[in-house]
Amino acid sequence: MMNHQKKKGGALFGWSPQSSSAKKATATTTTTTTTTGCCRGIHGCSSLEAINVVPPMNQNSTSKLELQVAELEKEVLKEKELRAVYKKRMERAQDYLRCCLQVAQDNGFLDLIHNYNNNMGPQGLLSSNILTPNASPRLPTTPQYQPSDLAALIDQARLNGWYIHPEEIEFEEKIGQGSTAHIYKGTWHGLDVAIKCIYPDFFESNENGVSFFAQELDTLCRQRHRYVLQLMGACLDPPNHAWVVTEFLSTTLKEWLHGPGNRQRERMIPLPLLKERLDRALEISQAMQYLHGQKPKVIHRDLKPSNIFLDDAMHVRVADFGHARFLSDEEKALTGETGTYVYMAPEVIQCEPYNEKCDVYSFGIILNELLTGNYPYIETDYGPTKIAMEVVEANLRPRLPDDDGQFRELIELICLSWDADASARPSFATITYSLKDLQNRIL
Repeated sequence: MMNHQKKKGGALFGWSPQSSSAKKATATTTTTTTTTGCCRGIHGCSSLEAINVVPPMNQNSTSKLELQVAELEKEVLKEKELRAVYKKRMERAQDYLRCCLQVAQDNGFLDLIHNYNNNMGPQGLLSSNILTPNASPRLPTTPQYQPSDLAALIDQARLNGWYIHPEEIEFEEKIGQGSTAHIYKGTWHGLDVAIKCIYPDFFESNENGVSFFAQELDTLCRQRHRYVLQLMGACLDPPNHAWVVTEFLSTTLKEWLHGPGNRQRERMIPLPLLKERLDRALEISQAMQYLHGQKPKVIHRDLKPSNIFLDDAMHVRVADFGHARFLSDEEKALTGETGTYVYMAPEVIQCEPYNEKCDVYSFGIILNELLTGNYPYIETDYGPTKIAMEVVEANLRPRLPDDDGQFRELIELICLSWDADASARPSFATITYSLKDLQNRIL
């Protein structure tokens, strides 16, 4: 038994403290076991040729393996962090959707959508109660009603001479539409006018519809400024004759700056001269300075290029006061999400209390758009909801123009205007003063 163990040890591991005769015996035994196996009489035992001796790993192999393990651990950690971020963003998105749903419900838009769906015929056409693209508003077929808030406005309109009877309006063509109204071009006593016709269903499905309509008119009828859209009058007989009649302006700031069509990276038209773009910015600021200087303040809440019109001389008119609200000094702040995400201040996105500085934020986005000539966030592939989330969570802002020293102060003004801290944003009085000063020195 001892001799066998020595033979085995010598054959496998090269250990041989034996005599020369023993070595010969060992060599003989080894030669035999290469074919018969080291354990005589036991079939299936592996031969020496079948035994693979694994060499010890060198230091380089160990280091490489450790690096691979470390990289895998980093990847796992990164995946965990990403899952946590996506989970958080999903929760945020759900909060936003709940907020939007609540706003839609409060303003009656859910009922309006429901009624639209119910009015869809078998061929997919809207019912005759809803205005079609080439149709003029229908004459009233339902009894007129005048709640107290509208009755007071009618008295004011008649007293001040801006009450318009429906037969005084001649419709020409439809030029646009929104979530609550169609917009037509027409004439009134020989003047070209724009007629905003509120959908009849908006009043029938929304108990606050009349108040909404009266609020917009009450806001607009108070304004008398060169750069604010002029109200010509209104038809105050809802639901079929709720019409807001204003001066007719065919071009928006968006079309003037970018041309027709949707957002895109490539320019469709030549970029207007810098002086002209800064002139438009100054006029917008002057209009907003006027609105915020009213008693009570008028908060626009949806300031964007498509809501700013241009007359034949290319002077601006701030328009669309459908989302505007009055803010008295006693109130200090409003709540509720409203407006357009791309131009919306972070505090409004989060449904936090806000004041007139939300309009300053929107202006900061517009001023940068005028300076660069690019749509906000066009350098990303983000949609409006993604933009809103990144604005709140990552302080995302549009790309600023290249700073060659010429625009340094303008860039500082832009950054102040869209500061995440609303209290750090300047007033429009300060912005107007700064733009006038910069125009004199830059141009």
